[in-house]
Amino acid sequence: MNFTEAKREIKQLLIRVKPHDVSSLLTWLQGSDELDEFLSNNKTKILQNISEDLRGSLPPDAMLSSESTAYNKMKQCSRPTVHVDGFLYDEDQVDVLCEEGTMSRSYCLTCGSYRTAPLDFISHSFSISELRFLFENVLPDLSGRLLVDVGSRLGAVLYGGHVFSSASQLVGLEISEEFVKLQNNILQKYKLTDRIQVLHTDVLLQNVLLQKADVLIMNNVFEFFMEPSDQVRAWRFIMDNFRKKGSLLVSVPGLQESLNGLQQEALPPGWVEELPVDYEVYLGRDTDQDALRQIHLYRVI
Repeated sequence: MNFTEAKREIKQLLIRVKPHDVSSLLTWLQGSDELDEFLSNNKTKILQNISEDLRGSLPPDAMLSSESTAYNKMKQCSRPTVHVDGFLYDEDQVDVLCEEGTMSRSYCLTCGSYRTAPLDFISHSFSISELRFLFENVLPDLSGRLLVDVGSRLGAVLYGGHVFSSASQLVGLEISEEFVKLQNNILQKYKLTDRIQVLHTDVLLQNVLLQKADVLIMNNVFEFFMEPSDQVRAWRFIMDNFRKKGSLLVSVPGLQESLNGLQQEALPPGWVEELPVDYEVYLGRDTDQDALRQIHLYRVI
């Protein structure tokens, strides 16, 4: 049933309601917890459908052959690390891939033996539950605000912001033409272009946009994709241009960890203040509480 058909059915239903019950029905529609739960589930379903579409267009690790820097960075990790995109694969889907032999959760300590250790997984996207947490529990009401996602990749933040928030405009910055095409295909298919725009650009070219932004999202955006000197240059550019007082920055991981390995003396202090986040929120049995605690919120001062 499409929108036009659904609207017609609702009108027919209202015609059949006893006149003295119409007001009660409309009140229920406006404030019912039951309806809120239904709408929340429907929003999640939209994201799940988008995720399924994207899985069919990407390899299991959701990384492109051109991302050589990210591959090399993962090889340099102290423990064997693989990329499992949180937006594409939840725990149950990872289990299925492991059963099929497409993916593994462990690696062999001594080739040919039963001595194994767990692999470290990293994701460059928020999972659906993390997106819900971000927009419903971390960020305030975004009505009338401009949100910019640096390194939008698959577009998870943009889709999540569309269904879970009232942000007036959601802009993704993505340097990979392939990822831009993937995002635009999704925007067209799901009719999300009313509030979402994806720019094929480098953040270092977007000083005017950063100066206008009310919310900036940065999820594992530099560490695995840039050399340290380039990361410092990018951070300095953001700190110089994302300056509107009261604007909000979401960083994963937190700024202290993100900047820890860089030349911190080259970065100006006192740019933002960290705001408290309530991580004790139950979002379902599959929610990764440790992943939620990686989400940090800051306010430009």
